[in-house]
Amino acid sequence: MRTRPLKVALLGCGVVGSEVARIMTTHADDLTARIGAPVELAGVAVRRPSKVREGIDPALVTTDATALVKRGDIDVIIEVIGGIEPARTLITTAFEHGASVVSANKALLAQDGAALHAAANEHGRDLYYEAAVAGAIPLIRPLRESLAGDKVNRVLGIVNGTTNFILDKMDSTGAGYQEALDEATALGYAEADPTADVEGFDAAAKAAILAGIAFHTRVRLDDVYREGMAEVTAADFASAKEMGCTIKLLAICERAADGGSVTARVHPAMIPLDHPLASVRGAYNAVFVEAEAAGQLMFYGPGAGGAPTASAVLGDLVAVCRNKLAESTGPGESAYTQLPVSPMGDVVTRYHISLDVADKPGVLAQVATVFAEHGVSIDTVRQQGKDGEASLVVVTHRAADAALTGTVDALRKLDTVRGVASIMRVEGE
Repeated sequence: MRTRPLKVALLGCGVVGSEVARIMTTHADDLTARIGAPVELAGVAVRRPSKVREGIDPALVTTDATALVKRGDIDVIIEVIGGIEPARTLITTAFEHGASVVSANKALLAQDGAALHAAANEHGRDLYYEAAVAGAIPLIRPLRESLAGDKVNRVLGIVNGTTNFILDKMDSTGAGYQEALDEATALGYAEADPTADVEGFDAAAKAAILAGIAFHTRVRLDDVYREGMAEVTAADFASAKEMGCTIKLLAICERAADGGSVTARVHPAMIPLDHPLASVRGAYNAVFVEAEAAGQLMFYGPGAGGAPTASAVLGDLVAVCRNKLAESTGPGESAYTQLPVSPMGDVVTRYHISLDVADKPGVLAQVATVFAEHGVSIDTVRQQGKDGEASLVVVTHRAADAALTGTVDALRKLDTVRGVASIMRVEGE
C-alpha cells in the first residue's frame, strides 16, 4: 500500500462540502483501505473564512480558489460550489494543473458537460459527477458502466425531492399548492426562492445529464422541454384519482421508436397507481430505467441533503483515487450516436383535458369533432353539468403534442367552450 497520501482540495464547504470533509476525517482508515493509499484534505476554498467549520483545520481554509487549484500538488478537486462561474473556470484550471475533478454541479454539467469532458480528456484527467443527479442514489455509474453493453430506451424519474414532497402532500391531504409549498419551506425541503425546483429547472438539468449518458449523445439544458408545477390543483388530483392515478413531476428521456432521435422533457404528469414511481413519497427520488436486455430497473433513495449527496461524492472520490494510483482514467463522455433531440411537438403520449363548457345539447358532439379533425383519438369522456354550466373531461389515446396543441387552440374558439381548466399528460403506461 502506498504511504504517501493523495491530496484532495475542496471547493465549497456548505451543507455538502462540510459533510464531505467530516466523512473524509471520520472514515479515514476505511477510505485508505479501499483506495490503497491515504487521502489528505489539503485545502478548502470558501467565501467566508471567518466562519467556524468544525473538524477543519483553519490553516487549510482559503478564499483564493484559483490559487488552490493551481498548486500543482493536488490530486483531486471536489467542486461543490455550484453555478456556472467560477466553477467552470476552476474545473478546467484544475485539469490543466494535474488534478482530476469530482463535481456535484448539475447546472454546469447540463450546460457545458461536453466542453468539460473534452478538457478532462485533453489533460488525461477524470471527471466524475454521481452526486449531480440523484443525491445518494447510484445512477450515473450504472448507466455509464453497468448498462454500457445494453441499449437504454427510456429513463423516467422523480429527480427533485422538493417537488415530490409538495405533490405528495397535495395528494395525501388535499392541500392546495401554496399550502403544501409553505409546509415544504417550513420543513427545510424548499428554498426561500423555490423557483429552480417548482418550475422544473433543477429537474431539467438532471434530465439533460441522464439523456446524454443513457443515449450516448449530447443533450444540453436548452434541449430539454420544461413545465413547472405551480398550476397543479386539488381538482387535478381528484381527476387523477378517478382514473386510478396520482400526479408527479417527471423527468422523461426517451429514444424514438425508430431509434433516430431522442427527447428529454420535464413536466407534471398523471401516472397509474400501480406504477412503481407512484408509491415514491415525501422528498425521495426514484428513477425507472427501461433497457432492451436488462428490462425494467428502478433506483430509489434520498435525492438531496448533505449526508446523502456527500455519500455520492465520496464514492466518486474513491473511484478517482483508485484510477490515479493505477495511472489510468475512468469512462469519459460517450456521444458516438450523435442523435438529434426532437422538439416537444413530436412527443407522443396520452392527455387528460378538462374543459368548462355550456351545459346544452350538442356540446359533446362539437368537442368530439374538433378532436377528430386534428387526428386525436378520444379514449374516454366524462361530463357533469348544473345550472347551464358543465365540465367535460376528455382522456385521449396516444397523440403527438403538436396535434394536441392544435386541438386545444381550436377548442378555445368554440362558443360553447368557456375555458380550458387544465391539460395534463398521462405517462407510465
